[in-house]
Amino acid sequence: MQKLFGSDDRFLIQRLRSELEAAGIPYLMKNEYVAGAVGELPWHDIQQEVWLIDESWAHQAGKVVESLSGDGRCFCENSDWQCSQCNELNEGAFAICWQCQATKEEPCCHRTAHGCTEES
Repeated sequence: MQKLFGSDDRFLIQRLRSELEAAGIPYLMKNEYVAGAVGELPWHDIQQEVWLIDESWAHQAGKVVESLSGDGRCFCENSDWQCSQCNELNEGAFAICWQCQATKEEPCCHRTAHGCTEES
């Protein structure tokens, strides 16, 4: 399984779910019913997440995520990323690796991770 998208915006999550279902892309929801734990758990532990069940759908699912924004902005810019220098996993909100202080190379994780390009 592979994390596709996470957000606090329930409307945006529902839009994504609807689009994935319309495209026939299998997914799994995480943290769908934990909103009541706000304050008891860290915010990033209760954020709703959409995970791909079958990673072979990653390219098509990435295009669905991109299509959610009418201005061409990618919603996955704050996704977790792996440092190319030391291979450390970093939270998406950070542009610098906490381990070796290397900068994040690509702002959009799914374009590099799945072979997507700006043109595709």
